Amino acid sequence: MADEVILGGWTGTQDATEETQKICDAVKDQVEQRTNQKYVVYKAVKFRDQLVAGLKLNIKVFAGEEDYIHLNVFQQLPCKGGNVELLNVEVGKTKYDPIGPFPYC
Repeated sequence: MADEVILGGWTGTQDATEETQKICDAVKDQVEQRTNQKYVVYKAVKFRDQLVAGLKLNIKVFAGEEDYIHLNVFQQLPCKGGNVELLNVEVGKTKYDPIGPFPYC
């Protein structure tokens, strides 16, 4: 987490963690269905998060060569089951594209 967190606000961009990768792996099938692609390389590299009635995450995923995708994911609170759901995915991203909140978030 960033040093200063505003309740309901997005954190700054951070390096992905093992937990971030686990969340990406949990939605990989959903990502492949939405993009109609199979990802051999699928590695979380950066993320931002927002604590709401669960955890929203915007995640930059390296998808091989120079390809990146951005995921918008929601993870329920543990007391609500902790399920992970893909909300949106953006393809055609680059290493340098910022992972800001998705347009409707």
